[in-house]
Amino acid sequence: MQLYSLEIDDFSEDDYQLIGLHSTLEDYQLAFFLNKNLKFKLTKASYDLDFKDKSSSFSVFEYINEGLDYSCYLISNIYKSTIESTKKGFFKESEAVAYLIPEKKVDYFLKIEGNIKSGFIENNIEKINSIPQIITSYKIKTNTLKSKDFLIF
Repeated sequence: MQLYSLEIDDFSEDDYQLIGLHSTLEDYQLAFFLNKNLKFKLTKASYDLDFKDKSSSFSVFEYINEGLDYSCYLISNIYKSTIESTKKGFFKESEAVAYLIPEKKVDYFLKIEGNIKSGFIENNIEKINSIPQIITSYKIKTNTLKSKDFLIF
């Protein structure tokens, strides 16, 4: 007699919310403005998201709020590298761009996981959009992302 069976969907439940941010700011500058306006305490994480096959590294800032039981991660979606050309020509260097989540061409992700109250995401998006240095931000449906496994760390 079968007591309980597990399905693969039982393990792939998204327990986080994702906000996409468009901004020309550097990661540390964006973390500063988010800290100032959202009352976060984002600090540079001791790790980056590294991928050996792509030879790219994406910066991560983190804030863990133990009192309200949630965590926030600011993750860069873009990695820029300089490639030197071996051919003779006018341009000796070119810039290559790699995306962590290629189907979303945002500059940064704000990943929020844990015990999130109703309206928390919407209120924070409103505050983020009021920051002049940020072009726009919006909620991303995680179930539509093909590469969402890169955000699990």
